[in-house]
Amino acid sequence: MFSTLRELARLMHGARLHYSLAIVSLVVASCFLYLAPLVPQAVLDVVLAQDGAEPSAVSRGVAQLMGGPEFVARRLWLPALLLVALTVVAGAFTYVRERLAEVATERIVLQLRDRLLDRLQRLPTPFHDDAESGDLVQRCTSDVDTVRLFLGGQVVEFGRTAAMLFVPLPLMLAVDTRMTLASVVLVPAIIGFSLFFFGRVHRAYLRSDESEATLTANVQENISGIRVVRAFARQAFERSRFGRNNDDYRDADYRVYVVAGWFWGVSDFMCFAQQAAVLVTGIVFLAQGTLSVGALFFFVTAVSMFTFPMRQLGRIVSDFGKATVALERIRRILDTEPEQEPANPEVFPDAGGVSFDDVTFAYGDADPVLRNVSFDVPAGATLAIVGPPGSGKSTIVALLLRMYEANAGTISIGGTDITSVTRRDLRQRVGVVHQEAFLFSKPLLDNLKMGRPGATVTEVHDATGVACVHEAIEEFEHGYATKVGERGVTLSGGQRQRVAIARTLLEQPEVLVLDDALSAVDTRTEAGILGGLREQHQQTTTIVIAHRLSTLAIADQVVVLDGGRVVQHGSPDELSQVAGPYARIVQRQSGWTEAGREEMTS
Repeated sequence: MFSTLRELARLMHGARLHYSLAIVSLVVASCFLYLAPLVPQAVLDVVLAQDGAEPSAVSRGVAQLMGGPEFVARRLWLPALLLVALTVVAGAFTYVRERLAEVATERIVLQLRDRLLDRLQRLPTPFHDDAESGDLVQRCTSDVDTVRLFLGGQVVEFGRTAAMLFVPLPLMLAVDTRMTLASVVLVPAIIGFSLFFFGRVHRAYLRSDESEATLTANVQENISGIRVVRAFARQAFERSRFGRNNDDYRDADYRVYVVAGWFWGVSDFMCFAQQAAVLVTGIVFLAQGTLSVGALFFFVTAVSMFTFPMRQLGRIVSDFGKATVALERIRRILDTEPEQEPANPEVFPDAGGVSFDDVTFAYGDADPVLRNVSFDVPAGATLAIVGPPGSGKSTIVALLLRMYEANAGTISIGGTDITSVTRRDLRQRVGVVHQEAFLFSKPLLDNLKMGRPGATVTEVHDATGVACVHEAIEEFEHGYATKVGERGVTLSGGQRQRVAIARTLLEQPEVLVLDDALSAVDTRTEAGILGGLREQHQQTTTIVIAHRLSTLAIADQVVVLDGGRVVQHGSPDELSQVAGPYARIVQRQSGWTEAGREEMTS
């Protein structure tokens, strides 16, 4: 609980003045609200009183402030007007309180959302490997809204509860000490019960929030994979899985309301018991002639005014429990260390080749994926990497981009260790096209210019021309203004890959990596793309991960991986003449090619 309070204090750091002024406005409003019952008390006990208990000094003072008993008796409209004025002033300060609190809250939430998105973008790749996107979305939306509701309503409401309880105490003591004690006899019990309730609701809401996160992740996964679900006719299974998650969330949420229901029932009873204690005590003193009618009216009114905020203490405690859970989930993101950058980053040379020197890497505690991998790609040369699935080809790309850090060895570009430069500088110089091309749900032109917003139309057309996608885009109804669906689903696989290649080429990277990025295009298109790269990007150092001989043939060097080790390294011609994995690939694919030709000519 105290860690949550400290975190809330940190969040409110830049808005403490607003919250302080809001609480001051609240206290002022409370003072005016409690002054209001003193007016009818003075009228009853001093102006209209015939016989009975001696009016209190407070009642006599209020009557004198209004002009004296005789003056008020001839102008009974005056107390009514004064009551209206006090209520209006209290309402004005209440408005100021609400406005200040909401302005401060929205500023805090704006900064919190910015911090979350910024941190998520800078968190290391292993974090995202383990996290569920639906759960992260909920932390940035639903959990932030929970914190917003607490800051906007309950922080100031807690001050209101304290003000409504402690502000009238001096007035109540001045009117009658006995009635004051009767008015607060159950207050400690109400507060203690609220604290007990906090522990129960915190556990219940934690389970509810986690169940909601699971449900959100389930929905997000189903929407993202809807085509796969339909292709395998898994709608019934997914509905059943969603139903189970939905049932869990319903049961967890029901538990929250059960706990809250117990609190409201018991706290309502205690608040009404407090009012009854005041009324019964007041009637006894009134019958004894030791309490005036006006004083009884004041205490009954005052107790009803502060028992309502005391009753709201349950909502404050409940929302605080929810905010505690939400903050804990948010802090798991904010407390995770982001990717670290060098204190004094170096600058890459204008051009340079890529070098892997005895690099070893493993994912977590698993066996190494790469073992003592070494190779050099001279500036402007092309390296092809081949190997069976799981041999570590894509891991080389991830290490080159510093998505992961090598466990041993050195990776350098132009002789500069990539760990000595910023990731931004590194990723601006290394352009990667993955096999699974990701496009954003916005116009094609915006997707193409994502890495270089200032590119001219001519430069865009040149890049799409090399990627052999310009003509296809021009055939669309809206051309480059065509909006693609989420993840680019409205395009074919080959079109998505070619748009991704054009997007990367438009960045004009010094090192170009094609991670099986031509797998979805036909051989004719592949030949056109490779020919364009040779003609217009001769100075670019290129790394190609591929399996087709037509792609491998353009390479100056070939690295063959197997089991995370380099088993062959040399030019395509050299390796094809040596018995080994590369020669078997050539022989196998050449056999397929010849068989296909014979079938087509027969």
